[in-house]
Amino acid sequence: MKPTKAIEMKNISKSFGAVKANENVNLTVYNGEIHALLGENGAGKSTLMSMLSGIYTPDSGSISINEKPVEFSSPKDAINLGIGMIHQHFKLVDVLSAKENMVLGSKGAMLHGKQLSRDMQKICDQYGLDIKPDKKVYQMSVGEKQTLEIIKVLYRGAKILILDEPTAVLTPQEIKRLFDILRNMKAQGCAIVIITHKLNEVLEISDRITVLRRGQSIETVETKDVAVNHLVEMMVGKKVDLELEKPQCITDKELLRVDGLYVSTKENKHALQDISFTLHGGEILGVAGVAGSGQKEICETIAGLLPAEKGRIFFENENILGKSPGEIIRLGIRMGFIPEDRLGMGLVGSMDMVHNIMLKDYRNQKGIFLRKKGAAEKAERLVKELEILTPHIHYPIKKLSGGNIQKVLLGREIDSNPKILITAYPARGLDIGASYKIYDLLNAQKKNGVGILFIGEDLDVLMALCDRIMVFCGGQMTGIVNPSVMSKEDIGLLMAGGTTSADSTNSVAQKEGETQ
Repeated sequence: MKPTKAIEMKNISKSFGAVKANENVNLTVYNGEIHALLGENGAGKSTLMSMLSGIYTPDSGSISINEKPVEFSSPKDAINLGIGMIHQHFKLVDVLSAKENMVLGSKGAMLHGKQLSRDMQKICDQYGLDIKPDKKVYQMSVGEKQTLEIIKVLYRGAKILILDEPTAVLTPQEIKRLFDILRNMKAQGCAIVIITHKLNEVLEISDRITVLRRGQSIETVETKDVAVNHLVEMMVGKKVDLELEKPQCITDKELLRVDGLYVSTKENKHALQDISFTLHGGEILGVAGVAGSGQKEICETIAGLLPAEKGRIFFENENILGKSPGEIIRLGIRMGFIPEDRLGMGLVGSMDMVHNIMLKDYRNQKGIFLRKKGAAEKAERLVKELEILTPHIHYPIKKLSGGNIQKVLLGREIDSNPKILITAYPARGLDIGASYKIYDLLNAQKKNGVGILFIGEDLDVLMALCDRIMVFCGGQMTGIVNPSVMSKEDIGLLMAGGTTSADSTNSVAQKEGETQ
């Protein structure tokens, strides 16, 4: 029996002013299929799916659902046609229960609680889902919240599901459960589109893959017939070496020691509880954990941006806890900091590259007049070395793409010759080629004896790049592991607050008496 087309998008184009987000894109997805939409940041994936879910209207082209031409004027039209989109950032009300969130904005909002529980259980039984109807959202794990988002769209009658970066904040165990759910839905005849950038997951879960590049559909391939290198070449437009180097150059020199650190939130809850670790010269120490586990707080506390309740932070035997960033600089401590919020904390968006570079070293200039020549030369060199795409070095930073903004920030921090480099998601928003360029830059700093604290979200990258990985869960450190002997699944257990019996210590950890 010939499969029916759940989605057919022909020659779809969409522009925002002078920017062409999509240009003559073609996409066909069948019922009973898991279809991956692959492409770099800015390739047009989210815009295309936003048109399919009724958020945007295409400038030209046609859309057919279940082989019938359709036009959307709002997301409600898409919902009525059985299309549900699950966004990367969940749209749930924390204080409400699972069943109450399930019916928000739908006709079922007036139903009795027992009927809602029965309706929810029926969906769970049909698709192999597991969630308690009366459980409050704030009590749920990230994986449970995502399951609830899926239940919400199924309750509205969705048979076509669009998932935007569904595994970005999940542990390996939660990813496995999600994939089991998607396979069950596929077996029930649902059509599923996954927007992602994780190649290994694309190869594991999808039946076919459509690759977008610069707003255009490059090719649709059968997953079983394609290799990773070919996918990357289609995405980037050139060959990219995907091998990550891990030079062994850890020194005995202890650059940073954090001892018994406690940090509280505004609600007087512990964002960090009793955190202790060391960072050596020539070491990349990774930090893994689901979103909101304390990664942001550990970065900002070390950098002097966030006060601590108690504990000590030693930089080369100098206690810097409680000192402001300015005081840390005046002590002669060279510490590069690349925050998660690039424009909010890292750079001034209205300024150009030259002035943002001057912000880092203007204190070193003598006299009352600032001299821009050195900063301009540095900006020109960074543009060339990091392949920063900008009309010129005096172009406002905020008008650059996210990836180019990140390159400016990382280049400026590395150029200040730090002894310690704190990096929070340094490759987020970058294409594959640029990401590997960043990893090479970090390895070059490592070879120069710099200690690097690397907060990441991709476990595969963390394991390939880092000498050790600290695992955080709910503000607590559940282990410091050696990724060369610890499996990704075991690290996932620690991310979820579990324990593992694997030998996770390395030579440095043993030297410090640190064990899991």
